[in-house]
Amino acid sequence: MKTTLYIEKMDCPTEEQLIRGRFKSTDGVDSLSFDLVRRELTVNHSGVDESAIRDTFLDGLSGIGMPAVVVDRDAPQPDPTADARTRPPVVSRRMKWQLGIAFVLALASEIIAIVTGHEGSPLVAGLAIGAIVLGGREMAVKGWHAIRSFTLGINFLMTIAVVGAVVIGEWPEAAMVTVLFALAEAIEAYALDRSRGAIRKLMQLSPDTALALHDETSGWQPTPTSQIRVGQLIRIRPGDRIPLDGRVVSGESTVDQAPITGESMPVGKAVDDEVFAGTVNQQGTLDVEVSHQRRDTTLARIIRTVQQAQAQRGATQRFVDRFAAWYTPAVVVGAILVAVVPPLVAGAPFVTWLYRALVLLVIACPCALVISTPVTVVSGLAAAARAGILVKGGTFLEIGHEIRAIAFDKTGTLTEGRPGVTDVMPLTEAMDREHILRVAATLEAPSEHAVGRAITEAWAEQVGHVSGFRATPGRGVRGEIEGVGYAIGNHSYAHESGVCTPALEDKLFALEEEGKSAIVLFDATRALGIIGVADGIRSTTAGAIDSLKQLGVDTVLLTGDNPTTAGAIARAAGIDDARGDLLPDGKLEAIGELRERYGVVGMVGDGINDAPALAAADVGFAMGAAGTDTAIETADVALMDDDLQKLSDFLRLSRRTASVLRQNISLAIGIKVVFFGLAVFGMASLWMAVFADMGASLLVTFNGLRLLRSLDR
Repeated sequence: MKTTLYIEKMDCPTEEQLIRGRFKSTDGVDSLSFDLVRRELTVNHSGVDESAIRDTFLDGLSGIGMPAVVVDRDAPQPDPTADARTRPPVVSRRMKWQLGIAFVLALASEIIAIVTGHEGSPLVAGLAIGAIVLGGREMAVKGWHAIRSFTLGINFLMTIAVVGAVVIGEWPEAAMVTVLFALAEAIEAYALDRSRGAIRKLMQLSPDTALALHDETSGWQPTPTSQIRVGQLIRIRPGDRIPLDGRVVSGESTVDQAPITGESMPVGKAVDDEVFAGTVNQQGTLDVEVSHQRRDTTLARIIRTVQQAQAQRGATQRFVDRFAAWYTPAVVVGAILVAVVPPLVAGAPFVTWLYRALVLLVIACPCALVISTPVTVVSGLAAAARAGILVKGGTFLEIGHEIRAIAFDKTGTLTEGRPGVTDVMPLTEAMDREHILRVAATLEAPSEHAVGRAITEAWAEQVGHVSGFRATPGRGVRGEIEGVGYAIGNHSYAHESGVCTPALEDKLFALEEEGKSAIVLFDATRALGIIGVADGIRSTTAGAIDSLKQLGVDTVLLTGDNPTTAGAIARAAGIDDARGDLLPDGKLEAIGELRERYGVVGMVGDGINDAPALAAADVGFAMGAAGTDTAIETADVALMDDDLQKLSDFLRLSRRTASVLRQNISLAIGIKVVFFGLAVFGMASLWMAVFADMGASLLVTFNGLRLLRSLDR
């Protein structure tokens, strides 16, 4: 079973350590999962009453100064956009005043000690104690609990350092360390909140109220969106942000869908078109029938997906967590040796080396190292979401930079997914282009086949009446129109019906070489005309493939169509490797072969028909996921519109994320190493150590936040 708790004061990995230490021996607890960005703790437990676990954790967290509330996952899914505007400030006004007064007292203590030369005078000590009390209360509470559980986090280390400084009479130093640490914690909490702000900006895309029609007498009334139900009508005026997903029932306009799909150009909307919450109506007034309540809109699903993705630890974060688990204890042992060995072995002053050991303890906390990965990954996830790329977890964002080949499905991925008539060739003088289309559309009108629908749509006028309609599955159809018998079908059907001639065969093969389906209209004795039908490639396909090649990524086409059609589409798209006649199992085998050759591969499909291949690939990409539950749920990465250029955007973002992760880890470890050396040689003070720890945390945080602008255009 799982119990999830929201802990408002949980910002730093050291608080995670403290909580782990407090509950490490709790009966019935199998594991603890932390999400620092959402400030949530998930308790996995078994064999114990859920209410008992809940009470144990609520009481225990309150005891260490970190009160929590239970998140009810069994209740109806909450609206993730509801509380974006009501959050309290990260650093309250009271905390700011306390920090300000504490800083003044600590600074006065330091100045008086320097001027008088007496660090242990009553005035200096009194000012220092005031600063420690005002600035260090929360640290002392957490530090005491850390000492009791021997949790080697920053609160434990700082408490030991402050107590040690007081013991050896370094009152001003103890005060400055306390105040600077409290200031560092406040700044770090603020910086972390900046990364949460990226998600809040998504939340704020959805307005709180909408003009809704309740009944004919009351007319259009401003109504909270949380109270609007599916099927109700809402009115969106020019310039308004659309509050809920729905279907246009009246009006025409253009809509800026960039917040959801990342499309750079506005999209025209008319009756029966879908609109999405968070997008902006630009010109005309639209009346929309609501299709999803606020908590179920595409925007809400995007936010939930990004929030859930934050909790997934990628390979880099798992490495950092394992590294930090042994790093801090090792440094603590080193600090003890620094304090003890020189005085015992060389007769060095104990107080001097104890002070240096305290500096080492302050530097030891791996907070900057541990926090570097989640902040970076969350920033990358939020940047991708704003660009219409929904990434299901940090793992996929991290592994994306290793992709060396991407396989594509054809229909609906490289192509539009809607066959259309491309050629009409009369073969006799008795029938012109319009006559051929009219007869063909009349024959195909009763058909449910996609090619038949394409021919009917190409005629776009009233069709005649067909009698004696007969269909041969996979071949074609026959019927009589105005007493004349006609048939229409594919190459095989025409051949089997005995109407193929060498000249006709040449024309049919020429169309098929271009990747088109060749359809023959004939009567009882001869072929009357040829219709070419093709699923044309998307306008963005060739450019997207070229962008991938520039990034050093090879592309492969995997399709169930015949090899001739596959080759034609591949040539038009710029793909070198085309493989046809592949059933789902064949695509699965092809992905396995590509993984053996390239290592890490991606697969792009519709998220449903290509499920085996998408699952087998290291990263599965679903096309056109806007408004589609299944695609968002099944894909590793969902491209919210049909723009294949988003693939290269994702790869560039992934590569930049990997680069920033490396930078942050190097910064965090490098700063520690430098200050370790300075501390051992007596060139670093306690307050410098605090600055080093705070500076490293801020550097990696703000460096990670740079990713938020990675895909801005």
